[in-house]
Amino acid sequence: MWLSTFSQQQREAMLRLAHNVIVSDGLLDPNEEGMLESFRREMGVAADYEVEYLDLPGVEGVFPDRRSRMIVLVNLCKLSYADGAFEIEEECLINEIRKAFAVSESHFSMLENWTRRLMALEAEGETLLDLV
Repeated sequence: MWLSTFSQQQREAMLRLAHNVIVSDGLLDPNEEGMLESFRREMGVAADYEVEYLDLPGVEGVFPDRRSRMIVLVNLCKLSYADGAFEIEEECLINEIRKAFAVSESHFSMLENWTRRLMALEAEGETLLDLV
């Protein structure tokens, strides 16, 4: 969601952050892997781009403005809920990113709540369209 607005450097960093979230709980869920591929397609990153771990120090420099930081957080929250549960390891990792991005707990809480509601609406829409 809104990932196509990123620069090439931001696109690659976003995929790497998503990879960090996926592996943080030690479980590779097919829904999370599918969402990672969806991110890749939305951003136009080549299928042969090797996604690897991204160290968090300095990540705020890759996403210097508030808008890009909010896009990262929304998409990472969405990814975290892809398997049906926001695991504690995922929450801790995203909280570290939130702090690096200088986003308050209250603002992040609103963002997370909005993301959960969005995902519920998407699921409802898929059911209405008989896509599930």
